[in-house]
Amino acid sequence: MDDEHAALFTVGQVADMLQVQQAFLRRIDDHRVVSPQRSAGGQRRYSRSEIGRIQEVVTMMGEGMTLPAIRRILELQHALAEITRERDELARLLAAARTR
Repeated sequence: MDDEHAALFTVGQVADMLQVQQAFLRRIDDHRVVSPQRSAGGQRRYSRSEIGRIQEVVTMMGEGMTLPAIRRILELQHALAEITRERDELARLLAAARTR
């Protein structure tokens, strides 16, 4: 099973994949825009999901957005997804209650 959240990739590997500097990856972690897991030795390890988010960050920065603005956008996207899941669950429960 391939887990998109498994922390598999090092800073160097991700930098090569996305053609960005390793310092850029450290900077977006320092700004808490994308915060990868750490290995037992303290090294950053990125998941496929985080790599996708980094690609979004690169695009937004290319459009002139700042890291604090990007962090806020990503936070709001996450909150919206969570609220949508909750709404869908409540709708499912309501529909089930109506059929009783």
